[in-house]
Amino acid sequence: MGILSWIIFGALAGWIASIIMGRNNKQGCLMNIIVGVVGAALGGWIMSLFGYGSVTGFDLYSFGVAVLGAVILLLIVNLIFGRK
Repeated sequence: MGILSWIIFGALAGWIASIIMGRNNKQGCLMNIIVGVVGAALGGWIMSLFGYGSVTGFDLYSFGVAVLGAVILLLIVNLIFGRK
């Protein structure tokens, strides 16, 4: 995927994850992009550990993995820094 696709994909995944985790009003668009892109990488790594194959392209499976990774990332951040 190109850089623009990663930004759009990350923004959507980060936004959905922030809604799931109840942090939507606490983080802006840039943070959603960062959480989504890092979450996509984290989710892809976790899924490869469990043998579910690689995540490629912009499809529903990749989006689900990215949202899952972003939720896990936000959970870890909440555990380390606490909910403020």
